[in-house]
Amino acid sequence: MVFESVKHALTITSFVFVMMLIIEYVNVLTRGDWQDSLQKYPWMQYLLAAFLGATPGCLGAFTIVALYAHNAVRFGALVTVMIATSGDEAFVMLSLFPGTAIILTLILMLIGMVAGFLTDLFFKPGMVALGSQDRRFIFHDEDCVCYPRGEILNQLKNLTLQRGVLIFSLVLFIFALISGGMGPSVWNWIKVTLLGGSLVALFITATVPEHFLEEHLWEHIVKVHVPRVFLWTFSALLLMAVLLHYLDLDSWIRSNYLTVLLIACLVGLIPESGPHLIFVTLFAEGAIPFGILLASSIVQDGHGMLPLLAESKRDFVSVKGINLAVGLLVGLAWYAGEIYL
Repeated sequence: MVFESVKHALTITSFVFVMMLIIEYVNVLTRGDWQDSLQKYPWMQYLLAAFLGATPGCLGAFTIVALYAHNAVRFGALVTVMIATSGDEAFVMLSLFPGTAIILTLILMLIGMVAGFLTDLFFKPGMVALGSQDRRFIFHDEDCVCYPRGEILNQLKNLTLQRGVLIFSLVLFIFALISGGMGPSVWNWIKVTLLGGSLVALFITATVPEHFLEEHLWEHIVKVHVPRVFLWTFSALLLMAVLLHYLDLDSWIRSNYLTVLLIACLVGLIPESGPHLIFVTLFAEGAIPFGILLASSIVQDGHGMLPLLAESKRDFVSVKGINLAVGLLVGLAWYAGEIYL
């Protein structure tokens, strides 16, 4: 139980680190032009968040959390991606009922974008923790050259402690991915994405100037974000593993069918992929209507929220609260429609 929690926490933390590293690199390389575009056209944020959330697994959600941590996207984009994502359950739904799963995903994307827009309409920056802080990327004129060709070989010959630790850690993670020690047990698009992102991160770590590596990667990402993301992710995963080991949620839900909608939404608050599979299975067996599966999918987000828990507990609770309200509202509306139509 502890070993599995550590393993999953390391995988999640590694991907968040890789995404933050790549985002930081691209942002400095382009001097923030792409970030300015996202800020100028908020609808692009909702579209990007909905698309990334719709991809199976939690990688898209992790990416939006990384962007939000640097104010590259608004709070509403977080709401959008968490509503749109179904986490690892998306793979199960695609295998059990592929046609319905695609329709469900499209509905979730639409609801997510509408909810994200309305959230930003009513939630001003001061009402959320990170939104009220200036956490945009920092630029320095002297490090605008991210690929100093004449210095790369010299940097590798005279490795600093920081560069050596980062290169060794990334090589170790890549080896673990290839050997099957980390990530999915089979070669799917998630594993390929993890490997591709890690190789890009290794290239960046090996080639960037010392100033960029120390100020942007080591001081900012490694020392500030990585320990916090790992500790909170591991703690949450371990707690959920203990609770799920001693609670028979499946039997509990089956014996309380009249309140299953409320239970489905409340279970969706758990930052874990497993519990939602109960409702996926019940729907596949015809035991619950589509509206309950939809409501459950709106509220739950797999492991997608765990990195946000490390960044801001207040924003974590806010997103969960909004998604719970949206899930209950949609579930009740769908149920009422089935009764009266």
